[in-house]
Amino acid sequence: MITSLTNGRVKQLVALQEKSHVRNKERLFVAEGIKMFEEAPTDRIREVYLSKGLWEQLGAESRYGSVWEKLAECERQGIKVEQTSEEVFRRISDTRTPQGILFVAEQFSYFPEELLERAGKRWKNGGRPPLFLLTEDIQDPGNLGTMLRTGEGAGVDGVIMSKGTVDVYNPKTIRSTMGSLYRVPFAYTDSLEQVIGLLRERGVLVYAAHLKGEKYFDEIAYEGGSAFLVGNEGKGLKEETAGLADAYLKIPMEGMLESLNAAVAAALLLYQASGYVRKARLLAANS
Repeated sequence: MITSLTNGRVKQLVALQEKSHVRNKERLFVAEGIKMFEEAPTDRIREVYLSKGLWEQLGAESRYGSVWEKLAECERQGIKVEQTSEEVFRRISDTRTPQGILFVAEQFSYFPEELLERAGKRWKNGGRPPLFLLTEDIQDPGNLGTMLRTGEGAGVDGVIMSKGTVDVYNPKTIRSTMGSLYRVPFAYTDSLEQVIGLLRERGVLVYAAHLKGEKYFDEIAYEGGSAFLVGNEGKGLKEETAGLADAYLKIPMEGMLESLNAAVAAALLLYQASGYVRKARLLAANS
């Protein structure tokens, strides 16, 4: 059991929680909570830490059976599982009310070209058209995490982010994904312009929510592949980035609002396109 706040491993865990350059150098991240642990791919987990209190609960309450099974699986695979004192766990945790379990995992590795190629092959072989979310300089970790979670629900093929977008392995982002981080492919790019060019080569239309939009988002027939550009929470899309889109669209607003929260806007756009594809496939199946 780790009981000292000066333990070297404690210092490393805190650094992984707080500093993106440490996470990126080590190619690791820290995730917390029972749900995040249960859903994590075991082959990505490197170390698991439990508070003394949770360890005692695990042995006393049957509702934690699935956690025991996952811990046993980790140990069978040689993954270190270690207890900590309550004081130590509070130090290594990033939450105000820790659940008593956190783990270190290996980062995922995707490339924009890989995501586009995979979706394009499926479409070419008769599957559904590609669906992508492109983000520019999103700064709020909660927004980015919600976008990944929404993307999973809408069936997105990937979230491709500008290099100015917040770190996807920020602890707040990870919590906001509610596990979607494990299942939704994502990648950073130095050039959204290059990604948009690759999308266009594959017949995927790129849409930008913009005040200059002539059509509302629910008036467009998303018949082929679609990708949606969503910009910074305060400034929106840069004009040069918006100018790369094949079409502008707008979201209807009542009251004095000019725009919606970035994650909310992304959800509306993704689900609209996803719903259109599902409806078209149902009509084709019943014709």
